[in-house]
Amino acid sequence: MKTFKLTLFALLVGTALASCKKEGCTDSDATNYDEKAKTDDATCTYEGSAVFWYGEATATALDASGTSNLKYYVNAELIGSSAADVFWTGAPDCGQDGSITFNYDMGLQKTISFSYWITNNVGLELWSGDLVLEANTCKTIELVF
Repeated sequence: MKTFKLTLFALLVGTALASCKKEGCTDSDATNYDEKAKTDDATCTYEGSAVFWYGEATATALDASGTSNLKYYVNAELIGSSAADVFWTGAPDCGQDGSITFNYDMGLQKTISFSYWITNNVGLELWSGDLVLEANTCKTIELVF
């Protein structure tokens, strides 16, 4: 009888432990997604990216205006520069070689907003706007001159 009670107790404890739900990040858009997690523990963290680009017509117009290079700013921070005659035939991927890409660790936020502006070689602002990053996405911003 004692052995039966111990076996029954062991089965009950084992079942209780097996049915415990693993906590973790359950959002597949998060950088720390845990596919084994059954219960979200509010620790999901996110990243977002944006890439700036323009086509041949804009490069030609920039050249005609005397613009030789561009500087790219996001929230007053210089994120890169490029020669004005470098253009794309279509939107590049975020992080693609030669692209001006802005990557941001968004922490616990799934969306976040920034301001951006692009200046030419004499400091004249040619473009500006708002940039909204979303979790696990690459936003493409085409510049037209």
